[in-house]
Amino acid sequence: MALRVRLHHDAFDPLAALAAWQRHLELELELDPSSPPEPSRQRAAAEAHFIGRVRGINAAGEPLDALELEHYPGMTEAQIEHLAAAVSARHGLIHALVEHRVGRALPGEALVLVAVGADRRGPAQRGCQELLEALKHEAPFWKREWIGSSGRWIEGNTPL
Repeated sequence: MALRVRLHHDAFDPLAALAAWQRHLELELELDPSSPPEPSRQRAAAEAHFIGRVRGINAAGEPLDALELEHYPGMTEAQIEHLAAAVSARHGLIHALVEHRVGRALPGEALVLVAVGADRRGPAQRGCQELLEALKHEAPFWKREWIGSSGRWIEGNTPL
């Protein structure tokens, strides 16, 4: 299974990241087209993608100036890789991509990109949703909302 996890300290373009990932997967397939396709080297017949952006208001309806995400470098990536591998095994995913923002992000900026591929749409859609929920509830990120010069740590996660 092809897997990539990347954390961004600055704003990133999720559609450009997705396009680059898809080009990477195509190049991997072209390396040796004569060999029988291994599960990790087959073309996905179905893909599911999710892009999440920073909201402009918090749960209380107050306008946000920024959202800050803190993490433990190394540990966070390893945990995301573990989560993605487990979800991939359960749903038979062929590939998975997770790009996530850390640091201070402004409303409207991309916060997360999840992209998965499978042999059918059902496993792709379910795998993407499960991976996104795993990131939301199990990845070691700590979020702080900024309103003016005041920052407040968020307890829990936003509902679906």
